[in-house]
Amino acid sequence: MTRKHVSETDRPGRVLRIRRRIAGSAVELAWIRGREMELMHRAMGFAALGFLTLVPLLILVAAADPASGHGFARWLGQGIGVSAGPQREIQQLFGRPRQALQGTTALGLAALAVFGLSFGGAVQTGYERVWDLSTARWHTAWRHVVWLAALVVYLIIFVNTPVTSDSVAWKLFGTIGDVVAAFLFLWWSQRVLLAGRVRWGALLPGAIATALGMLGLRIFSQLVFSPLIASSAVTYGPFGTVLVIQSWLVGVGFVVYGGALVGRLYHENRTQKRLREPGGATRPGRPGG
Repeated sequence: MTRKHVSETDRPGRVLRIRRRIAGSAVELAWIRGREMELMHRAMGFAALGFLTLVPLLILVAAADPASGHGFARWLGQGIGVSAGPQREIQQLFGRPRQALQGTTALGLAALAVFGLSFGGAVQTGYERVWDLSTARWHTAWRHVVWLAALVVYLIIFVNTPVTSDSVAWKLFGTIGDVVAAFLFLWWSQRVLLAGRVRWGALLPGAIATALGMLGLRIFSQLVFSPLIASSAVTYGPFGTVLVIQSWLVGVGFVVYGGALVGRLYHENRTQKRLREPGGATRPGRPGG
């Protein structure tokens, strides 16, 4: 029997062994939970709602900020981590920020504010599905206002404190600072949008996972989305740039919800191990007890 024939006959056995290893593992549990909460569907909804409602609001905020430079285009380019060429494509797509500010009426501002709050409600619903919580009561809607204002402030601080030095040490320091700031904001966001129904300690792993996931997405964007914006702009024009940005927003939504889900699974696994220990106990009540 030849070596090739042996490898072909052994292939079903290897596949079966891999399936057995995955069965009952954290990977299978994450897959099942993600499918139950429709993770990819929610990530696509995050991208669509963010582009249609949050992006126009942020364009106006950037236009009103004199230190914002090129406004929202600069925000988005720095968030994705694109190079100079794709950055120009993004600036051409969104135009000049002052023109957006001058062409906006009071009614338009009110509509954008309402739509922006609906984005906060969508993020809250995603977190509630992660933790299997019921929908929060209507009187907690003020949390959407607080969260949206904090998000805008966070983005302004993020893009107006760039690391200008070419030193590797300064770039590393700036990256660590971005990760820490994202972690704190995401940790606080979960607590606020869930109306305090999950304990801080239970939300900690999810905030860490999401912050690290955002760092990974930014590195991935520099390698993939940055050249893709340039090539798509040549092939499809401005519509190609929109498609790439929308794809990046899907990735952001997947990381936001997926990181929270990973954090919950880690917290549950740690809690179960603590309960199996002699004398282990946990307090009843809110999730993450």
